[in-house]
Amino acid sequence: MCLVFFTVSAALCFDISSQSVTFASFKGKSAAVYYFRLILSIYRKILKEHWGYDNFRPLQEEIIASVGSGHDTLGLMPTGGGKSITFQVPALAMEGLCLVVTPLIALMKDQVDNLKRRGIKAAAIYSGMTRQDILLTLDNCILGGYKFLYISPERLGTELFITKIKQAQVCMIAVDESHCISQWGYDFRPSYLKIAEIRDIIPDAPILALTATATPEVVDDIQAQLKFRNGKFFKKSFARKNIAYIVRHTDDKYGSMLNILNKVPGTSIVYVRNRKKTKEIADYLVQQGISADNYHAGLTNESKDQKQNAWKDGSCRVIVATNAFGMGIDKPDVRTVIHLDLPDTLEAYFQEAGRAGRDEKTAYAVLLFNRSDSSKLKKRISDNFPDKEFVRKVYCSVFNFYEIGEGYGLERMYEFSLANFCSAFKFNVLQTYSALKILEQGGYLELTEEANSGSRVMFTTTKEELYHQNISKETEELMKLILRSYTGLFAEYAYIDELMLASKLNMSREQIYESLTLLRKMGIIDYVPDKKTAYIIFKQERLDPKYVNLGKKVYDERLERFEKRISKVLEYATDDFHCRSKLLLSYFGETDSEPCNVCDICRNKGKKRIADDDVEAVRAKIVQILSTSPKLPIFSLRQQASDNDELAKLTIRWMLDERLLVMTDDNMVSLPE
Repeated sequence: MCLVFFTVSAALCFDISSQSVTFASFKGKSAAVYYFRLILSIYRKILKEHWGYDNFRPLQEEIIASVGSGHDTLGLMPTGGGKSITFQVPALAMEGLCLVVTPLIALMKDQVDNLKRRGIKAAAIYSGMTRQDILLTLDNCILGGYKFLYISPERLGTELFITKIKQAQVCMIAVDESHCISQWGYDFRPSYLKIAEIRDIIPDAPILALTATATPEVVDDIQAQLKFRNGKFFKKSFARKNIAYIVRHTDDKYGSMLNILNKVPGTSIVYVRNRKKTKEIADYLVQQGISADNYHAGLTNESKDQKQNAWKDGSCRVIVATNAFGMGIDKPDVRTVIHLDLPDTLEAYFQEAGRAGRDEKTAYAVLLFNRSDSSKLKKRISDNFPDKEFVRKVYCSVFNFYEIGEGYGLERMYEFSLANFCSAFKFNVLQTYSALKILEQGGYLELTEEANSGSRVMFTTTKEELYHQNISKETEELMKLILRSYTGLFAEYAYIDELMLASKLNMSREQIYESLTLLRKMGIIDYVPDKKTAYIIFKQERLDPKYVNLGKKVYDERLERFEKRISKVLEYATDDFHCRSKLLLSYFGETDSEPCNVCDICRNKGKKRIADDDVEAVRAKIVQILSTSPKLPIFSLRQQASDNDELAKLTIRWMLDERLLVMTDDNMVSLPE
């Protein structure tokens, strides 16, 4: 891979990782080292110029140097590690377009806006955009109008994109949330497999895959699925020594949450599963004298921004949220992250808990657990994997919803309201959503996340008729401004920006809305206000349901993996013996970590003092029991070892730490061989 830097006076081709250099005027190792340092200084200059930082965070520079020298690279960095810098900086040093694949439309828009504020040209393509807007964006990419193009993975496989991207000069492909490409990952998305096809079209562009959480098998699968060539892998340890992981067993979660917030000052996030509870808990905290607000995906963008900003600037202390909160939000001084409900996976828990203590000061990640949580978590299995008959019923119903017959529907796209669909067919919302996602895994349809569709206007009268309308001067000025600002208004809809119109006319957004609504009532325009909507896209024509394949890859193997992830979450919540940090790190492949000494398990070890003779007696009893019953469930062993449950727990914990006992993945205990 040859990178050309126009900031260097002569053409330079280099490989940073090996420090080998071919240079027209210079030869030898000293020149290689000199230009290696020069390139790193260029990266730092870009970082300083656009982001204001003098130095990179740990691992950023190594990843940048790797992909900058043409290596396919996988970067495994915990949440808040600054992943976006690792492709934005090297891309700015290259000639051409950086293609960024990400599944999160909200995060995509946020990053595009951030780049624009830094004077960097960026654009995004996602579901819900008109063909004209997509075409205009792609043409600008070909002509060099953008440095970064963010695109959702679903858009990669379209004929229009493939045709246009062949004409663009792509210098790099960045894949965010790259665990989504792995069928072993917790959030596999079939659309991510399209990235490998793009690699065949753009063979010379290095690829940078990024993720915050991945097990060892997922790491291997990411590289295989993305067809890594001469690949490099960089991993920052997941260990967060300043975070104390705590599991608290309680039948009064609200009281425990309140107690934690009263004891630990500072900013906090409280995670719950459903949207309604976010409001209930935030109101409860306010009643208790704690500044709090709620957040979930169903809020308007304006409301989300207001709540986020209040929390960021400290005027709101606690945000009570679903898992929709946190992506792209880097607030360093979060002191506590409290989970009132169990997450589905340890990957999700680690990401959410990891939003605490990014300033490297002491922070707490607390999971509140009670007896009913196990059954609630297991119920999610049936919610996420409803039976196959129901999935096929949803398949037929969604085509009936749009009145599409067998053999029709291929590549048709419709606005989709899950609530309206479920109401029409009397379906359970959670199971229906899961059924649609299973059908998406099978390649039958695509369900996009909700996105703002944008306000649209089209004139429904002729130009001549416009000048014979009885309207106010303000409304007439608005109409003239729209005609000056947008083209093609008499033939098709144009997307408009009410805030821009309001600013230019010195009016409020509400006044613009009222004027446009009036013009619509008068029959002058057709005005479709901005609204939040999801889309459903049919990837195949409608089939007889008996031909809808829900086999091993689509359903059975994914169900089995989901069940295993659920069991790992329950193990974490109920384990009374192992350091919490070691449990989490071991899950992600770091098997040689040391006890953290700050989690509830480690701290309790130091607090408990039991006579050595008592421990020795229980140890001997355990050895005797396991000599006759070589493998026992841990709870059964505790009951048989001593009437004093606390003594039994501490003795077993000590024996496990000293490797006098071995525990299997299914919580069975045996003597070492």
